[in-house]
Amino acid sequence: MINQIEPWIDHNELRELKRVIDSTFVTEAKLTEEFEKMTRDLTGAKHAITISNGTAAIFCALKSLDIGIGDEVIVPDLTFIATANAVIMAGAIPVFCDVYEDTYCIDIEKAEELINPRTKAIMPVHLYGQSADMEKVMEMASKYKLKVVEDAAQGVGVKFNNQHVGTFGDIGVLSYYGNKIITCGEGGMVLTNNVELANRCYKLKNHGRPKKGIFIHEDIGFNFSFTEMQAAVGIAQMKKLDKIKTRKQEIRDRYVKELTCITALKPVYIDPRTDPVFWFTSFLSNEIDELSEYLLECEIQTRRFFYPLHLQPCYQKSNLIKQGNNKTYSVSKLIYDRGISLPSSFSLSEEEQEKVIMAIKNFYANRD
Repeated sequence: MINQIEPWIDHNELRELKRVIDSTFVTEAKLTEEFEKMTRDLTGAKHAITISNGTAAIFCALKSLDIGIGDEVIVPDLTFIATANAVIMAGAIPVFCDVYEDTYCIDIEKAEELINPRTKAIMPVHLYGQSADMEKVMEMASKYKLKVVEDAAQGVGVKFNNQHVGTFGDIGVLSYYGNKIITCGEGGMVLTNNVELANRCYKLKNHGRPKKGIFIHEDIGFNFSFTEMQAAVGIAQMKKLDKIKTRKQEIRDRYVKELTCITALKPVYIDPRTDPVFWFTSFLSNEIDELSEYLLECEIQTRRFFYPLHLQPCYQKSNLIKQGNNKTYSVSKLIYDRGISLPSSFSLSEEEQEKVIMAIKNFYANRD
């Protein structure tokens, strides 16, 4: 089976993990500090706070902005469910908004229609390695005095107008889940240029304390600690990031070049202002079910796009979420119905990619 995505793990991670074992410090020590510094250097953010996972990081970001009960947060309808669930976790209400047909990111014109006195923030998601239109996001946020929380879970290394995603708004979040651009197995990072928000996030993830080892808790907080083992893997992965980005670009370029002859298969559009990282290489097709089934028969794993939030069974008849004005969400549903992500791991060999390409060509040849 050619897997759709898998991490690049080798002796480099093992070497960094040995540093942890030799030190005997396993929770938020020197390697965690090193990983945070590497992230600040990469993104340009003044503050980078490690969190146990990306969902908890979004929760901390929201709570640091005092977003909670009675507040509404506008989120794109096409995203991984954690985006909305973190809003619910914070006590607020996610309001679903349709997306642009070309970039699949939040439609700011439609978002503007959803603003009311309860709206406190907007959460753009940088989807599949592409940036949301942060020019429009920041312009609208300024106009209506909204907080901006960037879900850049898929955006490590991604830039918009030469600025790293996650650093435009008040606060941003990165993720290091096992299938992300780089991984710690699990893990998240809060980015901000505001020292007060950084301190709030740290206390939120550290039982309400400004530092470890004390037992006077200034605020109500939780345990979203990072580990040195996560940091060790993250350090090794960060050192590989440039190679990962280059290889994923090569994989994407070859797919596009070799499959351009298939008019029924359309590559994902990239906003020219975005310096993307092709976490996944994705296409649109009207025969998505048949194509994915055929490829699976050929021992090639693919992945569908994220299931639109408004269709999620857990939200049906729920009073924890809010549907937007346009309850059909025609764009996000159309994209889901047509989207497919092909194998795009760093470790994908040329022979394996050729097998994928030939299988797709054979599928469409047989249909003709």
